[in-house]
Amino acid sequence: MKAIAKELRINQKITNEQVRVINFEGQQIGIVPLSEALRMAREEGYDLVEVSPTASPPVCRIMDYGKVKYQQSKKFHPSKKKHIHSVTHIKEIKLRPHTEEHDLQFKMRNIKKFLSHGDKAKISLIFRGREIAHPELGEAILKRVIEEIQDSGVVEQPPKLEGRNMTMLLAPKS
Repeated sequence: MKAIAKELRINQKITNEQVRVINFEGQQIGIVPLSEALRMAREEGYDLVEVSPTASPPVCRIMDYGKVKYQQSKKFHPSKKKHIHSVTHIKEIKLRPHTEEHDLQFKMRNIKKFLSHGDKAKISLIFRGREIAHPELGEAILKRVIEEIQDSGVVEQPPKLEGRNMTMLLAPKS
């Protein structure tokens, strides 16, 4: 159906005395007085909508105006379900240089799950106290993470030390 402008005149708001009428099925009825066109629309249980106000005489259509307006609002406001899937989130996983094996495996499963859902994963390895003296421990853990997720993701930003944190960014494979 045609796009309807926001400021259409319907029923009693139509001002012209003569209008060209199109019925509900889309067939042209002809040029009739406004009062006759309004009566026809009422008999069918619909509204008389001025679809072409600049024509001479203006073109009016018999239609369910509320239903048309509702369908238009649905077109302009796409459903939220579709919209959510197109947004990429960054999920963060925090590790320590001495993270135990079981905890590391648990976090790897979460990283793979995030990547499979199309989200990016930021891995933050946090050094406390004197742990910062051994950044090679952190690099080893991050290299292990990279090896584990090779099938489901790629490294978007390689590991880099920023203060007491070593961070890296993983993206899903395209």
